[in-house]
Amino acid sequence: MSRTWNTRAETGADIPVVRDIVTAAFPTPEEAALVDALRADPGAWIEGLSLVAVDGSDRPVGHALLTRCHIGDRPALCLAPVAVRPERQRGGAGTAVVRAALDAAGRLGERHVVVLGHPEYYPRFGFTRASAHGIGLTVDVPDGALMALTLDAAHPLPAGTVRYAVPFGI
Repeated sequence: MSRTWNTRAETGADIPVVRDIVTAAFPTPEEAALVDALRADPGAWIEGLSLVAVDGSDRPVGHALLTRCHIGDRPALCLAPVAVRPERQRGGAGTAVVRAALDAAGRLGERHVVVLGHPEYYPRFGFTRASAHGIGLTVDVPDGALMALTLDAAHPLPAGTVRYAVPFGI
């Protein structure tokens, strides 16, 4: 069932709940460990770009994280992970929290975002195949899985290789 979700920046009190959301949404705890590692990396973490979708009691049910990466030598953001409690999936919480994260990034003056994910999900936010813009990775992934988005039409996507924050391991 789709509904309107409230979204907000993660608070310190949300950290254990966010860990639970990410752990529940993925088959292994690796993504939750990645969020913890990114939170501890001052070169990756950007305050205000870890967002949650909350239920009527202000309890987080979804999470989206944007951290610093680079496309070539240009600063960009990486959207990962995006997670929603399994019992709340397909209800709009993921869409709401991703839109809120992208809006927050735009308000901070960020220009470009990359995501490595499902090519049928992320185009709804404006993401397109990164290779069409000359953007690639140092590892092999399916061509449609790496996508990119410009948050500011006056600044087209730069070409180059994506350099993720160290915790990503790529």
